Amino acid sequence: MTIKVLIVDDHAVVRLGLNTLLSDDKEIIIVGEAANADQAMAQIKLQNPDVVILDIQIPGKNGIEVCKDIVKLHPQTKIVMLTSHSSDEFITQAIRAGASGYVLKQVGNEELIRAIKAAYIGEMAFDTQTTSQMVQRFKKMEKEAEESIFADLSQRELQVMVLVAEGQSNKEIGQSLNLSEITARNYVSNILSKLNLRNRIDIARFAINHHLQDKVD
Repeated sequence: MTIKVLIVDDHAVVRLGLNTLLSDDKEIIIVGEAANADQAMAQIKLQNPDVVILDIQIPGKNGIEVCKDIVKLHPQTKIVMLTSHSSDEFITQAIRAGASGYVLKQVGNEELIRAIKAAYIGEMAFDTQTTSQMVQRFKKMEKEAEESIFADLSQRELQVMVLVAEGQSNKEIGQSLNLSEITARNYVSNILSKLNLRNRIDIARFAINHHLQDKVD
């Protein structure tokens, strides 16, 4: 396996360091370098690299826009963003732009080489810090999304959902919560409407999938 790599960074010392590092790997060959967006696109057209190592901040266009151009014009070429920016915003923008990897410049050499080889075979590749950061972000998003699902439901409605999941009828729910059967039925109807569910089976499934039994007093 031979991976043709193009290095795009506006700092000559960075390009030299990457060239030296990657040239030591027998599976990687450096086919060119570029210091700005125009040079990058010209080199890609000329050299047809397998993987482009791309900094986010380069003259002409930022790396995110260059990434989009590469994906559009050379979809077979994989892009690994190599940057000192670790913000969630940049990571998200890079992924949306079509990057196959995101590696911080401060990580070890082995992680960059691993990312290049992973991108080459079609996998997503991130360094350890970025991976951990993304996992934490997704967990936060998942928690916020789940909280928003229940924002319109009252504590009583959540209790009713749990009892529906336990198989109780409206009459039994009323007895459990000291409500009339009609009131219990109205709660069920409200739940169906608020969550856009079809029937009691959907309520039960929803409650179980979201572990409501552990969240409702």
